[in-house]
Amino acid sequence: MTSSPSHENSSDDATKDENQTAIYYINQDVFEFCGYNLKIARSTSHNLGVSAYVWDAGIALCRYLEKENISFTGKKVIELGSGTGIVGILATLLGGNVTLTDQPQILHQIEHNISINVPFACRHRLNVRPLAWGEDHTKFPTDYDFILGSDLVYSSVYYSSLIRTLHHLANPDTTIYLSSAFRKGNGSLSFHEVLLPEYFDCLIVDRLSDKDITVYKMSRIGKGPEDWFRT
Repeated sequence: MTSSPSHENSSDDATKDENQTAIYYINQDVFEFCGYNLKIARSTSHNLGVSAYVWDAGIALCRYLEKENISFTGKKVIELGSGTGIVGILATLLGGNVTLTDQPQILHQIEHNISINVPFACRHRLNVRPLAWGEDHTKFPTDYDFILGSDLVYSSVYYSSLIRTLHHLANPDTTIYLSSAFRKGNGSLSFHEVLLPEYFDCLIVDRLSDKDITVYKMSRIGKGPEDWFRT
């Protein structure tokens, strides 16, 4: 059963990481999915922007994985825009061999949350790597069984890079779960209804109407978008 964040277990006091003097964490919230209590802390020592929050779209994706009883055992998984790492950490606990990715300055936050949630016996199935969409995506393989992403569609500046990255990482047998919150003025509706279907078969599998969040199950179709986005 999924629960809301438990603020009874939250800490409002910043704590210094023992390995790095300038790292602080605050507001450690507890989420329950698939029988696991995930303790997710946010770093306040750097300007992490949108990556310093546990967004509702991420919670919605975790809830969907729980509701559908999805197992990642023996599967190769990559998460884009991991942020706090909540989705990728859950996928690891559900048996996956998971690569969590984000901008370089976000990785320490992900590694911290891994250290307090993932048993040592499972950490050999985890990898944390920087990934700038549309720039170094070709450094990654194309044999993933699953691609996960939540609240990736927040600025139209990044949409073409996101499409290129998704299409490169996916093969025809890859399952993509994308959980998106729709916001006015950022072109997110057009992205999902016009752009994505050009390159992916998209199926809506879950909706949170009160928060305007939609979870998509996708698979790659057709040729890649590299020529379409070439400048």
